[in-house]
Amino acid sequence: MSQVEWDSGEEIEEKPFNRVYLKRLFRYVLPYRRVMAAVIVIVLLNMALSLAEPLLVRYIIDDGILNRDYRLINLLGAILLGSKAAGWLLGYLHTKMINFTGQRILFDLRQQLFNHLQTLSFRFFDGRPAGKIMSRITNDTNAIGELINGGLITMVMEFTHLAGIVAILLWMDWKLALMSFVTLPLLYLIVGLMQPKIEGSWSHSRKTMSAINGNLNETIQGIRVIQAFSRQKENNRRFERLNARNKNAFMRAITLESTVWPSVEMIGMIGTCIVLWFGAQAVLDGDLTLGFIMAFINYLWRFWGPLSALSKVYSQVLSAMASAERIFEILDTEPEVKDRQDAKDMKRIRGEVVFEDVSFRYGEEKPDVLHGVNLRIRPGQRVALVGPTGAGKSTIVNLLMRFYDATGGRILIDGQDVKAVTLESLRRQMGIVLQDSFIFSGTIEDNLRYGNEDAPDEALRQAAESVRIDKFAAQFPDGFGTQVEERGSKLSVGQRQLLAFGRVLLSDPRILILDEATSSVDTETEQHIQAALQTVLEGRTAFIIAHRLSTIRDADVILVVKDGRIAEQGSHDELLKQGGLYRSCT
Repeated sequence: MSQVEWDSGEEIEEKPFNRVYLKRLFRYVLPYRRVMAAVIVIVLLNMALSLAEPLLVRYIIDDGILNRDYRLINLLGAILLGSKAAGWLLGYLHTKMINFTGQRILFDLRQQLFNHLQTLSFRFFDGRPAGKIMSRITNDTNAIGELINGGLITMVMEFTHLAGIVAILLWMDWKLALMSFVTLPLLYLIVGLMQPKIEGSWSHSRKTMSAINGNLNETIQGIRVIQAFSRQKENNRRFERLNARNKNAFMRAITLESTVWPSVEMIGMIGTCIVLWFGAQAVLDGDLTLGFIMAFINYLWRFWGPLSALSKVYSQVLSAMASAERIFEILDTEPEVKDRQDAKDMKRIRGEVVFEDVSFRYGEEKPDVLHGVNLRIRPGQRVALVGPTGAGKSTIVNLLMRFYDATGGRILIDGQDVKAVTLESLRRQMGIVLQDSFIFSGTIEDNLRYGNEDAPDEALRQAAESVRIDKFAAQFPDGFGTQVEERGSKLSVGQRQLLAFGRVLLSDPRILILDEATSSVDTETEQHIQAALQTVLEGRTAFIIAHRLSTIRDADVILVVKDGRIAEQGSHDELLKQGGLYRSCT
């Protein structure tokens, strides 16, 4: 039995440096430009203090210790101590300010991304796994946050640090400085050859970790099926393969990294030895002082740190570019279904529904799933849609609610084209109950009020009593305040469905859609729902998709849908007399 062995590599791939994405990210920084400017000033001040320390040590040795000048030693020592204290304070301010600002920027980015996701059309979500969409808001924004919190400031800081060190070394003794730089070509060769391999190996390691996470998620979600089919051994072997791949990838990355950076340190030590060799001779000859050489070597040791930090920041920037591309891909996606500029709010409707030659397909390259559908439903009529799976029943109600827009023809409600009114005012007039209704984490009351938060307590009580929610709520110690947990896991299937009916009833829609709403409940629960439906459907236009005869036989109009067309239309008795497709289905 073949199973997918997760590969989520696209989640962590790295992209070439892209100025366009960096400029767009910079727009999120602009509102906080004053704080960021202050951070840069603080960083530069801290860097200046840090760069001054070896020079202070030089003068302590040469002018203080060697001349036995205790007053100067105390003065310079106090200055050095004060410099360290000031550096600590500046470092604290820098860290606090950059993290605070970074979190505000992440807040803005996440909020914009979340708000935009809620406006996107169903077609966007149809072709994308929920996990990858969630990753945009979590993992990808975190990668951007790491770049903002550490990467950008680190680049400024380390470039400044590096430039300052080079300038001081050249100022102190340009000949000695050039001697110490002779190892740089060798450093460039090693890092240039190995860094891409290191980045690639860590990238592969993250891929294998992503595969493990995907497998774990699938296992947890499907644990009942796994145990029901006794698939534990096969799953163990599959997880062991993924686990081994991750271990091997991690060990390869560690091996490469542990080879390169000691090599860099060795190259740095070669430069230091060159300085010590020639510097020691200069000290013995009286051309240079001991304090000078110690300060020079101190700066030389500091020279390698920024190089290492910049190489890691560069990898961080590349990873952030990949995240930025994925985030902006979503933000640049326009909703297919959206309000026209001249859209008006729909007033309270009576519930007349007209389809005029409506056709629809799920993509430009895909065939039509509805072909010239025409129907007229009077206010308050109950309409049942029946037909084989994939015939187009759910598509009809999806178009009515404008989850998608018809590719041909038009849909009218009370004579108004649904595209001419705002989505919010249109959907406020409708309620929908699905086969597997989604229950949100929170209390029973929270879920009841989901479509009408301001409903009076009396209206909530009546809605709950109408569909017997009060009966099962009373079984819990907290009643309507009972936490139902994620996806309503604390409730049975029937209880979740009753809660969905109560939720839509409290929202008081003029058009009600039931899409296989009773197919997953037991007979007793269905009887309760059928009794409640008489109250729920009273005075409302209703579209009922169902296979059970008990649900559809009392409908005013039954539409038999086949291959995207209305094949038959009439009441239960009329269609039975015709002896057509409906009779064969029943």
